[in-house]
Amino acid sequence: MARVYIETYGCALSEFDSALMAETLKARGHSLVSNPGEADVLLVNTCAVRLDTEQRIAKRLVELRKLYPKARLVVAGCLAKARPGLIARVAPAASLVSPQNAVNVWRAVESAGRVVLLEGSRPTNMIPKVPITMGVATIMIQEGCLSDCSFCITKIARREVKSYPPRAIVEAVRDAVERGAVEIRLTGQDTGVYGVDLPGRPRLPDLLAAILDKVPGDYRIRIGMMNPEHLLEWLDDYLDLFKDERLYRFFHIPVQTGDDDLLKLMRRNYTVSEFKSIVWKIRARVEDPLIATDIIVGHPGETEESFRKTLELVKELRFERVHIAQYTIRPRTLAAGLPQVPDPVKKARSTALAKLVEKIGLERYSRYVGSKLKALVAGAPFREDSLVARIQNYTPVVISRSEARVGEWVEVQVTGATFFDLRGRVVKTLARIPAR
Repeated sequence: MARVYIETYGCALSEFDSALMAETLKARGHSLVSNPGEADVLLVNTCAVRLDTEQRIAKRLVELRKLYPKARLVVAGCLAKARPGLIARVAPAASLVSPQNAVNVWRAVESAGRVVLLEGSRPTNMIPKVPITMGVATIMIQEGCLSDCSFCITKIARREVKSYPPRAIVEAVRDAVERGAVEIRLTGQDTGVYGVDLPGRPRLPDLLAAILDKVPGDYRIRIGMMNPEHLLEWLDDYLDLFKDERLYRFFHIPVQTGDDDLLKLMRRNYTVSEFKSIVWKIRARVEDPLIATDIIVGHPGETEESFRKTLELVKELRFERVHIAQYTIRPRTLAAGLPQVPDPVKKARSTALAKLVEKIGLERYSRYVGSKLKALVAGAPFREDSLVARIQNYTPVVISRSEARVGEWVEVQVTGATFFDLRGRVVKTLARIPAR
């Protein structure tokens, strides 16, 4: 049996697939090691979303080959699927495993020669026993996308929509809670299209209602990213569920730009007006929500006027959280073949947007200073001497590690704010959810 070292890059989907591969390998008798120098097989689970990430992974693969020449190399994940030629150039002997073949990774691990597993669909009959880290369990509910965005390479790696059935997700949540998870992160490539491929077409509100009904406990659920166009048809049913405190009042809905013409060029199937209506409805129906969005700066076709409209949208909607990405060329996408915005322009616009986002974020979070709030201690800390406590809308409050333990409900006094988080001290411990 092999000793396997797993290194993971990318989003929560990659983390889930690494857990799935780990469970598969352990079930076949292989062991996992934390040091690559102890491994017979080096398994690198990759990400393809940005050029800089791709370059970092390519450099790492070359480094692993040089440092551990006797170990066999397996490259899994989005980069293996979307850019197999690149992997073949930097690591010619490496086996390739697509995200959809995560449960078949054993074939590459157990083979003496190079194995290529890039075809096929994701089986949805198995959700692994997901790891619990700092009280948090991440569970994939779906993979794939119905959109066709001009800039996205992930759709090449994870095209087909495949949803895990509600009963499997309910059981995975139940298992995680029974093993001590206090925060459940439901993730997907686009959680807004969950269930479109399943019999009866259950949608995200149906799934959440089933979880809340069938899994007792004082845990919290954070729901992952959803594109606006798929949210519109069931938004009212979705918002009704937030009466249950077990749902963090957190909404991650990417807008990408504030200009309708650029949205069309990006092949985003909604208008700025429709996006605004979603935000205003959420704020009207849900008390103190946190609305996070994504904005791409410097996409081909972005003019000074369209960027100005993006700034105006941010000023108007005053998002609690904005993830800013400078556009980078991704091969095999429509945007790669369009006239590009010069890098200095992208950088200048990104800096201007970041300054605005920081100003608004500090204003938004400063309103909590002086308040006493109930918060759940869970999630990776920002510093070794700290812990993170989340209030009901998922805003992080950084507290001292000496004041609380993971899994506790605490009352925090908010003493300060940054544009990204709150700082506070624990006034008292309210309850501890016992590990089972």
